[in-house]
Amino acid sequence: MPSMRKAYSTVLKDSFPDSMKIEFGDQKLIYKKRTWTVEQDSGETIEQGLRYGENPDQESALYELVNGNLALGDCHFIEPGRGLVSSLKEEDFLQFGKHPSKINLTDADNALNIIKYLMDKPAAAVMKHNNPSGAATASTIAEACERAYMADRLAAMGGAVALNRACDVDTAKFISNCYVEVVVAPEYDAEAIDILKSRKNLRIIRIDRIDKLADYRSARFVDFKCLIDGGIVAQQSPVSRIQSIEDFQPATATHQGKTYECERKPTEQELADLLFGWCIEMGVSSNSVIYVKDGATVGIGTGEQDRVGCAKLAMVKAYTKYADLLCFNRHGIPYFEMELEIEAGKRAAIDKEAIDKETQEAKGGLVGSTMISDGFFPFRDSVDVAAKEGITSIAQPGGAMRDYDTIQACNEADPKIAMVFTGQRAFKH
Repeated sequence: MPSMRKAYSTVLKDSFPDSMKIEFGDQKLIYKKRTWTVEQDSGETIEQGLRYGENPDQESALYELVNGNLALGDCHFIEPGRGLVSSLKEEDFLQFGKHPSKINLTDADNALNIIKYLMDKPAAAVMKHNNPSGAATASTIAEACERAYMADRLAAMGGAVALNRACDVDTAKFISNCYVEVVVAPEYDAEAIDILKSRKNLRIIRIDRIDKLADYRSARFVDFKCLIDGGIVAQQSPVSRIQSIEDFQPATATHQGKTYECERKPTEQELADLLFGWCIEMGVSSNSVIYVKDGATVGIGTGEQDRVGCAKLAMVKAYTKYADLLCFNRHGIPYFEMELEIEAGKRAAIDKEAIDKETQEAKGGLVGSTMISDGFFPFRDSVDVAAKEGITSIAQPGGAMRDYDTIQACNEADPKIAMVFTGQRAFKH
């Protein structure tokens, strides 16, 4: 049996061609394979594209759109010359660390997909398995980065960090003390690069178009989904219809001739979090429910088959990360290590009991949070679950047959919950 450790460091020789052409009737899109000349651990220099695909036994290739201006119906798709991840050159890798794999770059890409909606202030997204483990905005990029990472410190380990501002010294110091595989930013201070390079395997990537990410908010690309029989589903990429708080719709519904509407309206801070949360939700795998507070994620529930299931999952994660962060800040160890030490008789249980009590009292930091759902609520159960945890505002697409019941749940909550509709579903498969 081959060594898995060796497989992770092996660069596969891909068999994909140097160029690719896709025809849409009489319109053509031309792509060129992206490769880089990289020195390996052995000292050998090779020109190669991606190290491997999603797993070490899958060949993979990255292609950049280089020609073709596709228009189908009323949709004019993104044109060549606006490459981000797909146009990375050797000089954009300030440190290769290890040869980049498909996951490294698709994580970075989805991070950009999220922060393109957050360009008005410093923002950071930390990605794991093409989902954010945490995202945040702040007054400085260092604070945004720390808030995003600490939103779920456990999940963030080994992730990809994307910044929408230049990486300064303070940000670099924080990242260098974390286990991160990839960092992406529009630029780096000279001293910040030296600090980051202390982590030899860290991929340090500069993407100079990050400062123009806001221009990509409404740019559609052709999104391909490949089937096991070799078939392909092609669709337009999604575009958020919620670009500002004015785009939210009042949560109203009519049932049996009666009109229902939320009695409580969101506050200014809640509206800011509703907008922030919807921006994050656009990059989360469905079914999903997320919780945010003060411009940072609190809990992210992804990939569940039932709506109330992902609402509960996000809550469990919020409690778990809250307890872990308390433990790490006070005792310098993860929560699960404390549990092991207690079981082994190396630590008194009183430390854990104090953390558990504080976590329960704070309800995992969920009190006062905003709830975001990528699909409508078929029943009121998700709202009832949220109300018990102190959630104060909700954004969801609306359009369910039982919207009236969900609105009633908001009005019956104590305190009452504010809710708005987005008028748009945000599924991402």
